[in-house]
Amino acid sequence: MQYSLGIDAGGTYTDTVILRDSDSRILDSSKAITTYPDLMIGIRNAIDKLNPEYLSKVKLVSVSTTLSTNTILEKTGYPVGLILVGDYTVPRELPADYCITVRGGHDSNGDELEPLDLAAVEQFAVSLKKKVSAFAVSSYFSTRNPEHELKVKEVILKLTGHPVVCGYELSQELGAYERASTAVLNAQLIPITYQFIHSITAEIKERNLDAKVLMLKCDGSVIDIKGAKLRPIETIFSGPAASIKGASHLSGLDTCAVIDVGGTSTDVSMIKNGVPELCEKGAVVGGWQTRVKAIRMETSANGGDSHVWFKKCVRIGPRRVMPLCVAAVQYPNFKEKLEKNPVPLRTMLSEHIQPTKFFIRTGAEPLNPTESEKKLLDVIKDEPLSIHEILNKMKRFPSPAVLDSLIQQRAIQTIGFTPTDALHVLGEYSEWDVEAATIGAKKLSRFTQMGVHAFCKKIKHQVAKNMVYILMSFIMEGKGKEGIKKMLEGEIPVQYKLNIPIVLIGGPVKAYYEEIKALIDAEIIVPEQAQVGNAVGALVGKGIKRIEIIIRPSSMENPDENFLVFTPTGRKKFEQYGMAVEYSHKTGEELILDSMKDFGLPEGSIKVNTSMEYLSPPGWKHTPMETKIIFVGTCIPGIFN
Repeated sequence: MQYSLGIDAGGTYTDTVILRDSDSRILDSSKAITTYPDLMIGIRNAIDKLNPEYLSKVKLVSVSTTLSTNTILEKTGYPVGLILVGDYTVPRELPADYCITVRGGHDSNGDELEPLDLAAVEQFAVSLKKKVSAFAVSSYFSTRNPEHELKVKEVILKLTGHPVVCGYELSQELGAYERASTAVLNAQLIPITYQFIHSITAEIKERNLDAKVLMLKCDGSVIDIKGAKLRPIETIFSGPAASIKGASHLSGLDTCAVIDVGGTSTDVSMIKNGVPELCEKGAVVGGWQTRVKAIRMETSANGGDSHVWFKKCVRIGPRRVMPLCVAAVQYPNFKEKLEKNPVPLRTMLSEHIQPTKFFIRTGAEPLNPTESEKKLLDVIKDEPLSIHEILNKMKRFPSPAVLDSLIQQRAIQTIGFTPTDALHVLGEYSEWDVEAATIGAKKLSRFTQMGVHAFCKKIKHQVAKNMVYILMSFIMEGKGKEGIKKMLEGEIPVQYKLNIPIVLIGGPVKAYYEEIKALIDAEIIVPEQAQVGNAVGALVGKGIKRIEIIIRPSSMENPDENFLVFTPTGRKKFEQYGMAVEYSHKTGEELILDSMKDFGLPEGSIKVNTSMEYLSPPGWKHTPMETKIIFVGTCIPGIFN
């Protein structure tokens, strides 16, 4: 009997789950607090809670993580040098630390526009050898002919030994700027992802597990660790991808909407006939438009651990904090500190000045800290401090900008009242310290006209309404969350009716069932293992590889002779259309099988589906002006083999 281990590392908690391969039954699961900046501590803590007997039989480990997404959002990627090849205008700033444009590039037929200036590339590479950790290269029309990108890669590897990412390797879509952004972001992530994968594989070996390691991609499919090391950009948003796959698997539905309530955010997505909806233009992450096909989703910065604070009115988020109920378990003296913490005057209240807000060091060191940041870090140690205690030690209030900077760099962790605390007070969730949550609710409710329970019910109801706003905004594209909000809260309240089921995934999502049901007329499902849905999703993703090959006449003057074939490996010329098609089919299937061989599966278990699209104007009586052949290879490397 063989088992598979799913790991979802990110957000507030790291989840693990063990499934039995023969029937995909969940045998064991666990949760542990995610540890920043070193995710491996939280992963080890979660794995340690699993049944050792089941763990010893694990043959497959599949991981979803927020590592890539957070690295880009927090701008903590490694320095990269970018080489742009060709004479094209860069419309906006690019995320590279260093950039150069050199002569070269091709036209839409893949013919060279200008010889490549390798001397400029060599000089650039040598000058940055000790300043960057990787290089990226994007050449004009490299999707039609990657020759110049490949030459640049060869030269840089020889001169520096650093990883080099080519734009054509990540996308066959047109758009040199977007390919350049994608290549740079991917290059930034390579050292971080390599370290993370190395730590995961080392952990597996240390536990004497003979298991293959996979990672979940942002389209809901999985990638082997060799591919993940080379293309870590494809693992952005793997958390939401895991939730939609996990929701579908746990509910037994291949068509449904999914609401995933995490610690930091609530994500909404949809799956139809077993296939997640994808954002065809490519994912936008950290403001950068990429060419990475990710699931289409809507995100709200409201989650179970969003900061609940007061200034004129009750506010929820957008920042995440450690819940009071969790902090009381983590730090033995915290509850006493919380109770004794003075309540500020209403006029002094701000996001950081709250009777329930505390600060603690994480162990991470900020990059190039200012003098003000150093002084504050000297005060904040490994015990939670309130703003009142910081004031007593520093003799003045710390600057909000300094606090914000250290929080963003994860040098400081904040603690505060959250919706998770509200559920503890209401008796609907009791995993952590109920008394600490109640103390916090009493302190905050003093600023309202409500009692403690009424205050917590208000928080819970608002979180549920936020879930509905984001769901309906996702489904009714163009209306926006504010438009949806007006409809639901207008003089004549509207209840929406949905003809597809809604699956709730995440920690205590069951607590919000009744509130959501009152706002939406739909079948709402909370799977039995909803709290570890993302870890399940990490396991049930298929291996999927998509390749496009394009055939075009080399000249429109004689469209029935001489054809160009554009493949991910380069350009080929053929005299006859039939020969071009035959070569394309053979090459496409070979590329699919070659790319999936690292899953360790026999060729017979990899299915390759082929479809053809033709482009010709009305009345055209020649061979197609363009033939696109799409190859999609699928395999199931995990629990159903």
